[in-house]
Amino acid sequence: MSNAIAKTTGMGFALQPNSMDEAFRMAEMLSGSQMVPKNYQGKPQDALVAMMMGSELGLNPIQSLANVAVINGKPAIYGDALLALVQNHPKFGGHEESFDESSMTASCTVWRKGDSSKHTVTFSQADAKQAGLWGKQGPWAQYPKRMLMWRARGYALRDKFADALGGLITVEEARDIPEQDMGTAQRAGQKPAQQPDPEPMYPAEKFEENFPKWKGIIEAGKKSAAEVINTVESSGKLTDEQRKQIEDLEAAEA
Repeated sequence: MSNAIAKTTGMGFALQPNSMDEAFRMAEMLSGSQMVPKNYQGKPQDALVAMMMGSELGLNPIQSLANVAVINGKPAIYGDALLALVQNHPKFGGHEESFDESSMTASCTVWRKGDSSKHTVTFSQADAKQAGLWGKQGPWAQYPKRMLMWRARGYALRDKFADALGGLITVEEARDIPEQDMGTAQRAGQKPAQQPDPEPMYPAEKFEENFPKWKGIIEAGKKSAAEVINTVESSGKLTDEQRKQIEDLEAAEA
């Protein structure tokens, strides 16, 4: 299989910046374009983070913005791009993927050149249920087999090729990790500061009025479409069509 991503050396239209100032000016230019993913449009700081992470992996700025996403303030990479990066590694020996329909189990095996041992990771429907993912609204409900395969692939590649991925996880996995507020440190005896109210999710009965607000939350990477739907429906019921409109926001972003 040919690689989806080819690493570049900065020639031609790769336009590799040579300084932080050049990088930020490029991020401003690219984030002002309609040709980059929506979650980077008008957000030069996010675009710069993605470009910097991509540069560490050998990607040019355009490839970085196409394949790196910022989820809850942390960079992550799409599942297919993760495999392409590993395939470009000089020690990549090969990989095999399979899916067992009877047990709904995805398997990914990967190995390095010069290493006789192959590394296999499986991720099953039972694993997804234990993690609270099975049947979750969004991709887990729409493409469950693909999500199982991406999870097995992500774990296997990160286990065996951590040196090629720089600590990145897949976008699909990052979106399933709930954002946690760890609070702030306090001196002994100091009264805790009053915390602001959590970001409102707005009632379901005012769908048309609140839809742009949910759109902004999803595009900013603060919450996934599934998280928005779950929170909104805690105070009111959405119709199937309304849920689809919210889910389509995430699909358009990708």
